Amino acid sequence: MGLTAGPNLHPGKSDQTAAAALAAVDLVGFEGRFYQELSGGEQQRVQLARVLCRISEPVVDGKPCWLLLDEPASSLDISHQLTITSLARTFYERGGGVIAVMHDFNLTALFADRTVLMKSGRLTAAVSIEEVMTDATMLSVFGCALRINQIPADGTGFVLAHSALSRA
Repeated sequence: MGLTAGPNLHPGKSDQTAAAALAAVDLVGFEGRFYQELSGGEQQRVQLARVLCRISEPVVDGKPCWLLLDEPASSLDISHQLTITSLARTFYERGGGVIAVMHDFNLTALFADRTVLMKSGRLTAAVSIEEVMTDATMLSVFGCALRINQIPADGTGFVLAHSALSRA
């Protein structure tokens, strides 16, 4: 994993830190594998484990550490999408900060408190996930008919395409 000294690493604990990071991204037993032999999703999870080795605690000296994630769940199966987004949510709940670029609105709705929507490189909304999850917002941002529905168990909204035709 290539651990080096840093503000959040403790001397002599790098093996434990790496093992904990691999466990957090569901890669226990992959320690001896070559990176190039891993699938794309496994490589992506290794990259997050590397980050977790550097910032093993969400708060250091009373200040939050930040995870900046670009499509952290892409290339992953559903189970690992939930693992990674849950990991980010737990990091946030423990006092750290998380900014994630996501294109999967259903996954975003499950884990995000706030969302920023952009269209053609311009900010269109920066509100709570509940405020952005409307049919009208989806149409204005994505230019296609989308419907916000409810999952019966807990009422979390999800996006469902009703037409493959663009109305832009």
